[in-house]
Amino acid sequence: MTQYLTDIAALEALYGRPGAPSLRKVAGHLTPLYRKWIMASRLCVLSTVGPDGTDGSPRGDDGPVVLELDAKTLAMPDWRGNNRLDSLRNIVSDGRVSLMFLVPGSNTVVRVNGTARLTADETMRARFDRKGRRPATVIVISIAEVYTQCARALMRAGIWSRDDSNGLPSPGEILAEVSAGEEGGAAYDAEWPARAAKTMW
Repeated sequence: MTQYLTDIAALEALYGRPGAPSLRKVAGHLTPLYRKWIMASRLCVLSTVGPDGTDGSPRGDDGPVVLELDAKTLAMPDWRGNNRLDSLRNIVSDGRVSLMFLVPGSNTVVRVNGTARLTADETMRARFDRKGRRPATVIVISIAEVYTQCARALMRAGIWSRDDSNGLPSPGEILAEVSAGEEGGAAYDAEWPARAAKTMW
């Protein structure tokens, strides 16, 4: 029978003490170099927690995925998606967030932990205007800590040097499977690119 760890001291005994650099690299705000790194990121994963559980959501943009309001505050537009609102519901209910910023070609990940609030303020939304289109809301993130993540995970995965997508099921196929054929399928996949292009922002 599998035994599970339930004691923090026992867990720490298995791994030993963290190296000094892994603790010293943590900042409570955007330093010039952390700012440079995050502003180069077009993709991040936003993690939230709420009364119904956790959520991890990829967030991407054609340019920096976030805007710096000040050294302690980031703003992220909520561009159109599927309207499930999982992350946004969690932010309204709880506010704790974590973000992982990625840059293609780099095995480094920069992480931000903090709290977030949601606003539909017109002035804030206007900062992200794209040819008259604006996000419905903006996620405003207060930074508690920012630090680099060890590169070993991306190095092990070789994520930037390979393409394993051949033969994967399509979203339409998956939707058809879980809906017992009532939705999805080849027609869904064929229509998706044009629909996405019209609703990108």
